[in-house]
Amino acid sequence: MSTLVCFHAHPDDESIATGGTIAKAVAEGHRVVLVLATRGERGEVAEGFLAPGEQLGLRRIDETLVSARMLGVHRVEFLGYVDSGMIGTPENEFPYCFWKADVEQAANRLAAILREEQADAITVYDNNGGYGHPDHIQVHRVGIRAAELAGTARIYESTMNRTAIIESMSTASELFTEEERAAMPDLDETTFGVLAEEITHAIDVSEFLELKRESIRCHASQVSEEDFFLKMAPDAFAQAFGTEWFIEHGTKRAPEAPFQPLLELG
Repeated sequence: MSTLVCFHAHPDDESIATGGTIAKAVAEGHRVVLVLATRGERGEVAEGFLAPGEQLGLRRIDETLVSARMLGVHRVEFLGYVDSGMIGTPENEFPYCFWKADVEQAANRLAAILREEQADAITVYDNNGGYGHPDHIQVHRVGIRAAELAGTARIYESTMNRTAIIESMSTASELFTEEERAAMPDLDETTFGVLAEEITHAIDVSEFLELKRESIRCHASQVSEEDFFLKMAPDAFAQAFGTEWFIEHGTKRAPEAPFQPLLELG
């Protein structure tokens, strides 16, 4: 049995980005530890969703624990930083937000968990945080430094396959209903994810898609039943989320070589 640590910025990121990989690793007998940098206090929440006096950050901790239990995660830890909000917002300057955290100090917090777990591998995000979110970019920086400090040899950068997304969008009228297309987020093709040639690992998570979607559903403060993730028909959801993509840090895939078929843990 090997140990995989999945490091994420906010609650629900673990479900959307790596939910299938987590479930797959657990099913194959590996230990999975989830570490979150923040509680997601800056997330948007519908009016009236929270009880009077209820804090969003505390609700999101509860949602994370339910999601993690559903995916089979063995341990959940929060590093204790404050959500930095979206790029360019005043929250980016809050003194205790993750974006402003000292990378070395934050990395030492994470490295302590990596050492305690004797982690074989860690997942972070690509160097643009997938789509430019400041906390996601900081996860990349902190996670890589923590792995160096702890001697965790394998670092996998969770990303999106920009090439596949562009191809899917070009045939969206065939793959998605008009309602699903209308609900799709606007994507900047120059910054969202990376091109296929930069990706080393394509993880087929089709066997765990329903579990992944139910894990996303656990984060009800952020993902309503009317949300894009939950309204998609099963075939469309499989097309969009049936593969999870990673770059093995420090390695490259030879031109025209196939993606690695699974996240090798030893």
